[in-house]
Amino acid sequence: MKYICQCCGEEKEDWPAIAYSAPYPYFNLSEEELKNSELTSDLCTIKYSDETCYFIRAILVQEVNDSCQDLEYGVWVSLSEKSFNDYVENYDNQDFETGYFGWLSNYFPNYEFNEVIPTDVIVDNKIGRPIIYPHESFEHPFVKDFYTGIPKEEAESRINVVLNNN
Repeated sequence: MKYICQCCGEEKEDWPAIAYSAPYPYFNLSEEELKNSELTSDLCTIKYSDETCYFIRAILVQEVNDSCQDLEYGVWVSLSEKSFNDYVENYDNQDFETGYFGWLSNYFPNYEFNEVIPTDVIVDNKIGRPIIYPHESFEHPFVKDFYTGIPKEEAESRINVVLNNN
């Protein structure tokens, strides 16, 4: 979609969001675990032999320093059973607003992930999917880049990695 940017007055085309179809653990399930799990466009439950994990789809917006556009990610976060059930119970309630603690459940190009990143999950059903914010105090290069921004070339590189893998 082309448009005239209000920020710089130039004609722009929106960048596609970097979207993940499922949380990372879903891609590593055995056939038996897949049979006991459920995935929709917004919700996922994975039933292992010893525990059940709960995930919701969310949005993460990455600031791009030298651009009028930001880079959007369609990601998954894991929630506690209580938070997941609360979210599901209020899924169609347009007046529902709340916040949860969650764990980022996807990995991004150009970063190593040895640990999952803690996040705040902000739900406002009037605006759509929840928005997540990594905990600023968590030491990880992605978290640093989230709060300081990335160059336009890096954003375009990430988009190209995703487009070339599809």
